[in-house]
Amino acid sequence: MTSASSTNIATLIAADRLETGAISEAEDRLRTVGGEPEGHHWLETGKAIDLSFGGDIAAVRQALQPLEGQFDICVQPSTNRRKMLLVSDMDSTIITVECIDELADYAGIKAEIAEITERAMQGELDFEGALRGRVALLKGLHRDTIRLCIEERVRLTPGADILLATMRGWGAHGLLVSGGFTDFVAAVVEMAGFDSMAANRLGISGDYLDGTVDGAIVDAQEKARQLHQARQQLGLASELVLAAGDGANDILMVEAAIDGGGIGASYRAKAALEAKANFAIRHNDLTALLFAQGAPREEWQTVD
Repeated sequence: MTSASSTNIATLIAADRLETGAISEAEDRLRTVGGEPEGHHWLETGKAIDLSFGGDIAAVRQALQPLEGQFDICVQPSTNRRKMLLVSDMDSTIITVECIDELADYAGIKAEIAEITERAMQGELDFEGALRGRVALLKGLHRDTIRLCIEERVRLTPGADILLATMRGWGAHGLLVSGGFTDFVAAVVEMAGFDSMAANRLGISGDYLDGTVDGAIVDAQEKARQLHQARQQLGLASELVLAAGDGANDILMVEAAIDGGGIGASYRAKAALEAKANFAIRHNDLTALLFAQGAPREEWQTVD
């Protein structure tokens, strides 16, 4: 999609500190695949840097792979870096926990539920079947437990609020798509600053969970559909999309962002998703997505 003669960007984001020697090594690696360095620009001194190069993105990405133990690395065209649509998963991405596992803890069955969740996120189980099976085990739990779980367990991943505030500051739209449940997702939309959401709805009879999920399931296919629908409704070019997640059920939406020329990111993800992403965040918090978009530290929006 990008010609060999155009200028591209490799962004290196250090796990700790980015030293001069590491920059020289990265530039040497660019040269080995014809990615001639064309200069660099600090996004945050000692932390994140853009390396401009002329050459093939795929070849450069592969050449820089040995450095991924030290850095999060995003390689992309230099144009349209600032995305106007962020589509993100919630559990273990925007927040630090898996809500269904935490809800199960109040029922005394966290270990049993968490094992199924892990296998589903690894792509070993059918997502819909695994979800319905776990929800069935929660039958009889009082609905007030949801509110209690949100208050006691749900916390934003570091950098999530800064990411949303900064992107919305330049006019971007944030869509939170989750295979989790509307009560949790609505709370996180408000906490993090998203504009819209899509999620599953727990079946409740009286004051108790009835062990079902109401309506169609928000699964991998629906997440990708939500991405396409939001982009079309906003009238955005496909390369202006950023999708982020951590599990196998995020693969289709991450691939949709990549196929459109945007960023499909994995955040401390399962191997199945990380293998598909064009930007894997392993060392840093979610503000790495701002560096990937060329936003220097001094332009980030602070959150009260």
